Amino acid sequence: MSEPARDLIGNQRDLFDIPAGVAFLNVATMGPLPIAACEAGQRGLARKLHPWTIPDADFFADTQRLRPLLAKLIGADEAGIAFVPSVSYGLATAARNLALEKGQKILLLADQFPSNVYTWREHARATGAVIETVAAAGNVSLSDALLDAITPDTGLVACAQVRWTDGARIDLAAVGARCREVGAALVLDLTQSCGAMVFDVDEVKPDFVVTAGYKWLLGPYATGFLYAAPHRRGGTPLEQNWITREGASDFSRLIDYTDAYAPGAERYDMGARSNFALLPALQASVQQILDWGVANIEATLGHQNRALAEALEERGLTTGPESGRGPHYLGALLPQTAPDDLTARLRSENIYVSKRASRLRITPHLFTTQSDIARFLGALDRHLA
Repeated sequence: MSEPARDLIGNQRDLFDIPAGVAFLNVATMGPLPIAACEAGQRGLARKLHPWTIPDADFFADTQRLRPLLAKLIGADEAGIAFVPSVSYGLATAARNLALEKGQKILLLADQFPSNVYTWREHARATGAVIETVAAAGNVSLSDALLDAITPDTGLVACAQVRWTDGARIDLAAVGARCREVGAALVLDLTQSCGAMVFDVDEVKPDFVVTAGYKWLLGPYATGFLYAAPHRRGGTPLEQNWITREGASDFSRLIDYTDAYAPGAERYDMGARSNFALLPALQASVQQILDWGVANIEATLGHQNRALAEALEERGLTTGPESGRGPHYLGALLPQTAPDDLTARLRSENIYVSKRASRLRITPHLFTTQSDIARFLGALDRHLA
C-alpha cells in the first residue's frame, strides 16, 4: 500500500466547546463531541417529539449514510460494516463465529483491555482452547514478542493497534501475515487508534475488527462498528432482529417471516440500530475526521507529541522510542515518588490526563494548544518536585 499524503492540520479548537482554561489531554478516555456533532444529535433527538413525522424509510436512512463512511475509515467495503453498541458486543459476535479446537492457543497482550480478555477467557472455556498472554521482555518490543509467539498451534490472535495503557504499537501488517501463514484468525480492537492512525483492512486482512465510537472517533457513547472479512459475513449474529432481514424495509410484509438476511455483514447489526439521536451525531463526527483526513491527523498528532515526549523525557518521564508507540499516544512512566493523587491534583487545575498502571496517559488532539501543553508541564513540575 502506498504511503498516503500527510499535511499538518492547524488548531481546530473552534470546532469544540472547550473553554480556554481547560487543558483536555485525555481523548483515550473519552473524546469530546465536536459542536456540529452535538447539534446533529440534538436535532435527531428532537424528531422523537413528533414521531408521526418520521417516515418508515428513516429507520434505514441513517445507517445507509453512515455505513460507507465507517468503511472508508479503515479502507473497507461498506458490505463489511455492522453497527454495534460496544466493543464487547462486537467481540462476542466475533467469538460466536470463530471455531477453535481443544488445545489451540488464543494469544492476548499483557495488560490488554478487559473487554478484549473476558470474551476470550469465556471462549477458551467453551472450546477447550488455551489463553497465552504475551509480554515484552528485555529489548524485544511488544510487537516482536507477539510475532514470535504466533506458532502453528495458534488458533486466534486478539489484540489492538496500540495498547491502551501505554500506547505500545503493534505491527498489524506483520501480525496479519504471520496469522495467515499458520492459519490463525485475527480479531482487532481499534478503539484506541481508529480515527487517529491509518489502518487498511486490505493490508492487514483481519477476520474481524471492532471499534467503539466515543474515543478517537469523537462520537457519542454506545456507538461503534464491526468489520467482518468477506469470508466471515455468513455467520450467526448475537440477536435475531427484524431489521437485518431481507425485505425489512417493506413494513407491510414484516409478518412474511424469512430466514434470509440482508446482504453482507448487516446480519450482525445490533437490535434497535435506528437511533435517531446517536447516529446523526456519529455521522457528523466521522465526516469531520474524514474531512481532516486520518493520515493528516496522525501526522499532526505525531508532530505535536514528538515535542511533548521530549519535554517529558527531560523531566525523567520515559515515553519509549517513537517507533514503538502510536504517534497520537503517550504513556509516560512515572517515578515511584509520584503522588498517588497526581491526576486529581491536575484535575483541580483543569488539566485532564489519566493514569493507567504506573504510567501517565497523555492523549491530546487537534484542539490542544501550546498554552495547554505549557500549563500541563508547569503543573507536572510542581507536583513531581
